[in-house]
Amino acid sequence: MGEDNRLAAVVALAQGMAAAHTPRECWHAAAAGACRALDGSFAALSVWERELGRLRVLVNVGERAPGEEEFPETEAYPVHQFPEIAEFLHERWAGGGGPNAWVETAEGPAAGRPGYSHQRVAALRRRGRGCCLVAPIVLHGRAWGELYVARASHAPVFGRADADFATVLASVVAAGIAQTERLEEARRLAYTDALTGLANRRAVDVRLYEAIERHRVDGAVVSLVVCDLNGLKKVNDTCGHAVGDRLLERFGSVLSLCGAMLPGALAARLGGDEFCLLALGPPADDVVRAADELCRRAGELELGEGVACGVASTADPIGPVRSGRRLFRLADAAQYRAKALRARRPVVAGREGPDDPVVRLADAPPPERAERRSFRGRRGCDPGL
Repeated sequence: MGEDNRLAAVVALAQGMAAAHTPRECWHAAAAGACRALDGSFAALSVWERELGRLRVLVNVGERAPGEEEFPETEAYPVHQFPEIAEFLHERWAGGGGPNAWVETAEGPAAGRPGYSHQRVAALRRRGRGCCLVAPIVLHGRAWGELYVARASHAPVFGRADADFATVLASVVAAGIAQTERLEEARRLAYTDALTGLANRRAVDVRLYEAIERHRVDGAVVSLVVCDLNGLKKVNDTCGHAVGDRLLERFGSVLSLCGAMLPGALAARLGGDEFCLLALGPPADDVVRAADELCRRAGELELGEGVACGVASTADPIGPVRSGRRLFRLADAAQYRAKALRARRPVVAGREGPDDPVVRLADAPPPERAERRSFRGRRGCDPGL
């Protein structure tokens, strides 16, 4: 491959990784781009999991052998079988060398440092491949994993120039992985409450919109639990905000625990002393049981005065739910009624007969409650907002 073609291959690899939206897409773009750039028949990207002492395969692309999955869940290899990932990257590096790629063939090493080939040679033979390139990936100054590209047994063997080029590609892959990690961290922070570690208001906005869309399409049950932590202001005023924060954190843990009773439920802090659980799929009675357990556990906390809890579910007689905003108003009205009644158990919208007071309150809120909480939806997406 000429210099111009190699430069184009590097640019294509970088662009492919930059266009990825998820870690999986990033891994696939890295392996596929390197495979094309090196004219390989197969490529894999693996990460070194130091705490488990293993190389775990993230993605396999190209001509996969029997048993090789594109995104394997369990394909991993003990590092002691491939000591170069540790020794080559540390001992040689410490001596002034660099994380250079090397070549191995089904007959033994063809280029690079010999002595580590027996496991890889056996794998090449077992899978009908003739040679491979192994390029260490270094991220933040540490060995992160490796890029592996192989050719079929009838193809030309990789040479020293290919190994040098693979080293360059590995550095491009490292930069792409670093960018993806930064984006993932930014996404995590954007949808996470900093104090409790639960989902935040923005995450609820997005998930509730998606859940209501599912309900519109196939009638999936959507349930929302809205709760207000009682006594937080008193704790802040008498014990200080640090103690109040501990109460919020402790209740957040209780909410997460009770949310685990509902598969796939989202536990979130809406802000201040307001929290919610959003469930898609579980029956309404299961959601009420989880809310009941939440009330019980909140009442046993050392600080605070329990919780006011309201539940609204599309499976209950609350009328058609065409928007996330209406479901939220119903759960909010149920929570408001629970607080007014000083109820120790959740109030459930629609379960007090044809003239249910919660449904009336939600559908015809008095002026002083109309602006109590503004539930943000996706502009232009939810016709009920």
